Amino acid sequence: MQSDILILGAGMAGLTAARTLAEAGRRVTLLEAANRVGGRIHTIREANEIIELGAEFVHGKPPELWSFIEEANLETYELDGSMLTFEDSRLQSRDEEEEATPILEKIEAKLESLSGPDQTFAEYLAQHPVPEDQRQATIGYVEGFNAADHRIISTHSLGLQQAAEEAIEGDRLFRIKDGYDRLPQFLAQKFTEAGGSLHLNTLVERIDWTPNHVRIEAQRSGQPITFEAAKAIITLPLGVLQQNSVTFSPTPDALHEANRLRMGNARRFTLVFREPFWKHLHIDRNSRTNNKTVILSEGGASAAAVEGPAVLPHRLPSSNSLRNLSFLLSFASMPPVWWTPHPALSNTLTGWIGGPRSAALANLTTDELAEAACKTLAQIFSLDPADIRSQLIACHTHDWQHDALTFGAYSYVAAGGLDASSKMTLPADNTLYFAGEHTDTTGHWGTVHAAIRSGLRAAQEILHP
Repeated sequence: MQSDILILGAGMAGLTAARTLAEAGRRVTLLEAANRVGGRIHTIREANEIIELGAEFVHGKPPELWSFIEEANLETYELDGSMLTFEDSRLQSRDEEEEATPILEKIEAKLESLSGPDQTFAEYLAQHPVPEDQRQATIGYVEGFNAADHRIISTHSLGLQQAAEEAIEGDRLFRIKDGYDRLPQFLAQKFTEAGGSLHLNTLVERIDWTPNHVRIEAQRSGQPITFEAAKAIITLPLGVLQQNSVTFSPTPDALHEANRLRMGNARRFTLVFREPFWKHLHIDRNSRTNNKTVILSEGGASAAAVEGPAVLPHRLPSSNSLRNLSFLLSFASMPPVWWTPHPALSNTLTGWIGGPRSAALANLTTDELAEAACKTLAQIFSLDPADIRSQLIACHTHDWQHDALTFGAYSYVAAGGLDASSKMTLPADNTLYFAGEHTDTTGHWGTVHAAIRSGLRAAQEILHP
């Protein structure tokens, strides 16, 4: 099957490039190994719940992403609820990002001055000691946000990322009301309307190329199929490139640069409850019997009592904080980060852990994840685990780390590898082009808008060599 351009991967990078080139009049064939488009955007629906198993948040106001959202006429909303932490056996208000920001701003200033060699974040912290609680909060933020190991991630990349986030109001978070997958579905529709050819369930195994000629061998429904074109854009995830899942002959330089980057690991899961029990909890501050704090229910969740010293402050903040709960941080728990879709009406809580600590949950089954999560939530909210389990309807997760089409969550930059992404953007003999969030050169690695930017960049390199 012949075309002008072959594109591997129908994630946001591949879809963006494919649509751009097809609308420019090129004959484009888009190959995707999965049975759906979107890549690491993966949305499922259960009853009235929209459940994201991959990318969930729109970070800030990146223009490329928002232009697609607006073109697709997708409704969004901004997260604006309360943030709580569970620490010292009590829930309290605390902003992990605010604690981390001063250190990250110093790194940003250091990058702007271009003083000193790059180093790992662990090395940076060793040379710039801070109080232990701030140190742990900062490590937790860096590893959680980047799905990275703080002993590996580049300090210079963190500085560049901090500046990039500030430029797009990255501290603001939005969700697409009807599900993130509506965006890649929209782009796929625009691509096919422009005459593009989309092939799902097509697993690429080998790429043979010479200048201005690419031959791809693939499997579709268990049968071999071959594609040929003058050029190809490779948008396979970094983890797939690093696993050598696809054979390149000859090996382009971009693959060597890919090995200088890192694929981060994370585990996330969403619990669906019969009702949002946390919204109905409050404390009867006049009810202290035998050193117990009585936690009452206003909406059907079971009442419970927790042992504690008489001087223990009330465990829960104001009822309003719980009704408007957005993020919940519990640094000593597994997982340490929880969130709700507030202000959207939902009966879900999502647990998240990124970086090395995610290994503790990496091999758990869905049932084991749900059981562990109920125990953690019981400790945080001072409830009986059995009462929380009785409210649980389902647990949904996707194992991106062991998924052979991703081998990880998203990329980050290892110390000394800040130039690897830009070198991956260099075309191989104007024949092979690489795109994907790991090839972003603007400091937004690991994001949907980074993938979009890379797809636009690769398309323009072909249209305007």
